[in-house]
Amino acid sequence: MKRREFLKAASTGLAASAAVAAPAVAQSMPVIKWRMPCSWPKSLDTIYGGADAMCKAVAEATDNKFQIQLFAAGEIVPGLQIVDAVQAGTVEIGHTASYYYFGKDPTFGFGTSVPFGPNARINQGWWMHGGGEEVLNEFYKTYNARALLAGNTGCQMGGWFRKEINSLDDLKGLKMRIGGWAGKILQKLGGVPQQIAGGDIYPALEKGTLDACEWVGPYDDEKLGFYKIAPHYYAPGWWEGGSMLLAFVNLEKWNELPKHYQAILEQAGHYANTWMLAKYDQLNPQSLRKLLAGGTKLHVFSPQIMDASYKATMELHAEVAKENANFKKVNDSMMTFTKNAYQWFQVAENTYDQFMIRAMR
Repeated sequence: MKRREFLKAASTGLAASAAVAAPAVAQSMPVIKWRMPCSWPKSLDTIYGGADAMCKAVAEATDNKFQIQLFAAGEIVPGLQIVDAVQAGTVEIGHTASYYYFGKDPTFGFGTSVPFGPNARINQGWWMHGGGEEVLNEFYKTYNARALLAGNTGCQMGGWFRKEINSLDDLKGLKMRIGGWAGKILQKLGGVPQQIAGGDIYPALEKGTLDACEWVGPYDDEKLGFYKIAPHYYAPGWWEGGSMLLAFVNLEKWNELPKHYQAILEQAGHYANTWMLAKYDQLNPQSLRKLLAGGTKLHVFSPQIMDASYKATMELHAEVAKENANFKKVNDSMMTFTKNAYQWFQVAENTYDQFMIRAMR
């Protein structure tokens, strides 16, 4: 079923369930125009493309009665100020990574990813059926916003480094662009984290302001050109096991929407979530092959670095949870769901995947 047909069917089903005739629904559709800034440059047709897919789905499902105009980072709002603009009512909605705002409260990290958090499947399960949506929106309400699921990158890469990173000593003094809460972990290990919007990373790397950087994965990273300066490519991105992207909606604007518009907007976000993850799964393998053919050196973080990073993460989360009730509540919810999910994954999913990986070699 095509996107338009699916969303039309969803809209019709909502109308039917409310015992409202289709013509009455059509007549009740007000003309609404919103602006949606995002944290991404237009060049990233995956993550920016997911936000665009969401806007188009809303328009198609409402016969263009509900239009959301998408703006790239910096066009009307700086890439790292989306939540601020939504909270103030400067814009009605914005597409971003919630962990960019961990400086306001570390609880923001959970809406995208935290180090050693769940993979994409588990993250989505927690959001949709494990209480994640409820517990996070209870928190976001204090910032005059409601969040909708609107994307996922899957597990990310560990980033680009000018030199090999073989031990913990190699992290000391390392100036690295790393998003959100993960920067605190790098700092505990002796690194110097920098939070920089996507479009500004390459110039900083080129000038030597950065020694290393991370973004998403092979396809986006190739487009942004990091391999030209930092040839050592590491996996995995232990700070982003399955990063969700969210559409933050100003709470008053959300409450003003007709119920069927709310439902369409939410379902459009779910479509964007599926679209984005599938897009990355399509493009990342071929881009990684191209990068390796061009001279990129692929590495895996050493067990020493992984173990130390995990230990530092658990220590930091425990420290913050003692002082921040919101953080503790969300962390407990996510980690309980994640632990149960991985116990199941190791039974079937992991054993099957490992066999297929060996077989395909």
